[in-house]
Amino acid sequence: MNIREVAERAGLPAKTIRYYEEIGLIRPLRAANGYRAFRDSDLHKLTFLGRARSLGFSIEECRALLALYEDQSRASADVKALAERHLGQIAEKIEELKAMQATLADLVRSCAGDHRPDCPILTGLASGKTCCTDEKARP
Repeated sequence: MNIREVAERAGLPAKTIRYYEEIGLIRPLRAANGYRAFRDSDLHKLTFLGRARSLGFSIEECRALLALYEDQSRASADVKALAERHLGQIAEKIEELKAMQATLADLVRSCAGDHRPDCPILTGLASGKTCCTDEKARP
């Protein structure tokens, strides 16, 4: 398969595939003319990487997952530990997003949104203070 075909089948942009090759996540064969020649195993890895990246795994986590996937003597506990760490990171991000949402919602509620120039949203952004990260911080 050429890069266009494998990109279409894996659902990834060709640029991403070239990047994955550059950083050593995949190693397609090269034809005599220098063009990449992707095997089914490359397609499988690219599909794997696309799915892992869509779940938010970092490049280094993907590298570790691929290594575990290819290691037939791996312990599933190692895979689970990596996934659990990532799940914890996602939970932290969700909490951060909830705090951001609460702060912005309070700022929006405090603004009259009329013709006057004073704006509590801009004042709040300029103050650098965050509110609403816990119940005590709420006005």
